[in-house]
Amino acid sequence: MSDEAAAEEAFLAVEREVALLFRRGRARAGDMSRRVHPQLEGVAYSLLGFVEESAPVRLTDIGLHFGVGKATISRQIKVLEGLGLVTREVDPLDRRSSLVSLTADGAARYLRARDGRMARFRGLMATWETADVSQFADLLQRFNELTGDVDAD
Repeated sequence: MSDEAAAEEAFLAVEREVALLFRRGRARAGDMSRRVHPQLEGVAYSLLGFVEESAPVRLTDIGLHFGVGKATISRQIKVLEGLGLVTREVDPLDRRSSLVSLTADGAARYLRARDGRMARFRGLMATWETADVSQFADLLQRFNELTGDVDAD
């Protein structure tokens, strides 16, 4: 097999595995969100995770992170607020902006769901060497940095 053919085969394998990973991730997103609260769907788990890592965070920064408009994020935050999972306050540096943080209940629910997810990851990768897990994390990070500007076609 030529170097060009081997490279093409490798890229096709990456595309196939990434597509499978994304499909499985989308299928599990609602489940993870419902583990936080039975009324949640879709991207709520990821949104709560971003708020947990970044709080207090502006609505516009949440929108930029997820690649959606402020109106979409405002609607999603309003649902989370209504369920008592997040709180919104006026940004003291820009009174026109809101800062979002998890409530104590929101943080406890999110962390409980995340801990369960982490236990499943640990179980799945229990036979991997720590160095392999670290290398996998590094490679995923490098890939994610690249995909921030890639069109999904």
